[in-house]
Amino acid sequence: MPVLWVHAKGNCLNGSIGVHWFLFMAINPRFQRLALLTGSPALEACARTRVMVFGVGGVGSWCAEALVRSGIGNLGLVDSDRVCVTNINRQVQALSSTLGQAKVAALKARLLEIHPGCRVEAFERIFSRETIEPFRIEQADYIIDAIDSLTYKLDLIEAATQRGIRLYASMGMAQKLDPTQLKIADIWETQGCPLARLVRSGLRKRGFQGHVTVVYSPERLPLKREIPVSCGSARCLCPKGTARGDAAGNPSVEWCSSRKVINGSAVPVTAAAGMILASLVIRDIYARYAREPQFEAPREAAGL
Repeated sequence: MPVLWVHAKGNCLNGSIGVHWFLFMAINPRFQRLALLTGSPALEACARTRVMVFGVGGVGSWCAEALVRSGIGNLGLVDSDRVCVTNINRQVQALSSTLGQAKVAALKARLLEIHPGCRVEAFERIFSRETIEPFRIEQADYIIDAIDSLTYKLDLIEAATQRGIRLYASMGMAQKLDPTQLKIADIWETQGCPLARLVRSGLRKRGFQGHVTVVYSPERLPLKREIPVSCGSARCLCPKGTARGDAAGNPSVEWCSSRKVINGSAVPVTAAAGMILASLVIRDIYARYAREPQFEAPREAAGL
């Protein structure tokens, strides 16, 4: 919704209508509380901004919801997986009613309930350097990397950097319980995160010399191996039988059976990481547009 800039004298307290009242009324009521923090120009910029979230699991799903609740007007969701009952402990779109649905489709439906005016595009497919064209990432203002696969993670970082798109990445959020240990750093300055170490090594092998802002945690709890895990076995609970793929015929992919280890994860950590990633986008927009525009005095009042 566009903001109505009005030249007015006085204020609401003395009976005249002030400019701030007009501005407040012109803002979508869903986001008035945010506008009280950021101001109208930053909120308008959020509505024009396109963010693509790659991976909408325990981190990316919460990030996507936070972005929509913060007035981001264009969102791309990328994930080839489907909702499994084991996702319910940490993924925002994972409900009893969404089991077996494509994660991006279930999340899109939820996000449009939050903000029907948001333009949400769902990509139920794998991102890689070979499949980059359909994603049109050059149209994105920001990219969120919440991908689990190391190879595809490296592909996305390279692709975004080559196109000059600002990217914020999540590192490993499994085997952690304490969200207060989450940190923001350049990928080259991370410490204590096994996935970040692999990302650094992979980027060096590819000759990458850029910088990437990441969210990571040095916490590392031991895996409780005495707990039986059905995923990845013949008793896997993932809904493989319902995997039909997207409208273009691209098959969805069930990932857990290909994993050597199923790691434990907790929503306070994964959701907090997603919220931090969303905050990096919103704060960057705020830093660019926070200042209120200067009103020029009418020429008549200036005696011109």
